[in-house]
Amino acid sequence: MSFWGHLDALRGVLLKIGALLVLLAIGFFVAMPWIFDHVITAPCSSDFPLYHLLDFIRGDGSFLPDLGSNDFHVSLINIELASQLMVHMSASFWAAFVVGFPLVIYLLWSFVAPGLYEHEKRGARKAFVFGNVMFYLGSAVGYFIVFPLALRFLADYQLSDKIANTVSLTSYMDTFYTVLLMMGLLFELPLLAWVLGKMGFLQRSFFKKYRRYAIVAILILAAMLTPTSDVFTLAVVFIPVYALWEASALLIPKSKKTEKELTSNPA
Repeated sequence: MSFWGHLDALRGVLLKIGALLVLLAIGFFVAMPWIFDHVITAPCSSDFPLYHLLDFIRGDGSFLPDLGSNDFHVSLINIELASQLMVHMSASFWAAFVVGFPLVIYLLWSFVAPGLYEHEKRGARKAFVFGNVMFYLGSAVGYFIVFPLALRFLADYQLSDKIANTVSLTSYMDTFYTVLLMMGLLFELPLLAWVLGKMGFLQRSFFKKYRRYAIVAILILAAMLTPTSDVFTLAVVFIPVYALWEASALLIPKSKKTEKELTSNPA
C-alpha cells in the first residue's frame, strides 16, 4: 500500500473507534442514573461490601480505622448549575472508554498487525490480554478497596467541630476517577517490566538493587492514594503494589551472565 493508502486505512479504523465509543457512551448515558446510584456512589453508604467485611475493625484511627459504625453515609451536593449534566456526560464517556478499551486496542491492532512478523504478533497478543486483565484488576482493587477506605477516612475527618463536611459532586468524581485510573495504571507495572526486559533495557538485577528505594517510593505512593493516619489502610494499598514489584522481577528472564554465575557457583 502507498502512504495515502495506509492513511486512508488508519482513517477508517479511527472512524470505527469513534463510532464505537459514541454508541457505548449513548448506552451508558441512558443507564447512568442507575449506574450512579448503584455503582459509583455505592461507597457512600454503609451497605458497601467492604464495610460489611471489615465492620469488626473498631480502632481510634492511629493504628486501625473505625469501620464498625453502621450509620456511615456521605451526601453529595451540587454547587454549580451545569455540574450534574457535565458529570452525566463525562461519566458516560469514561465508562464507554473503560468498557470499550479492549475493542479499541483490537481495532488498532487490526491496522498494525499486517506489518508485523509472526513472532511479533504472538508477543503482542500476550501483552494485549495480560495488559487488559491487569488494568481491570487494578481498577477493581481501586473501586472495592482503596477508594472506599480513602472516602471513609476523608469524609469523617474534621479539623474542627465547627466545620461540617459537605462533599461536592465534582470533588467526589475527581477522586473517584483518579483512584481507579491510578490503580489501573499501577497494575500495568508487570507488563511494562516484561516489555522492557524483552527489549533488553531492564535486567532482573535492577529490582534487587533498588528494592529498598522501591519500598520507600511505594510507601509514599500508598500514603498519597490513601491519606489516612492508620497503618492498616496504608498496608492494604502497600502490599498489592509491592507484590506487583516482585512479580515484575519474575517476569524478566535471567540474563546469560547471571545463569553462568549460578552455574559456576552452585552454592
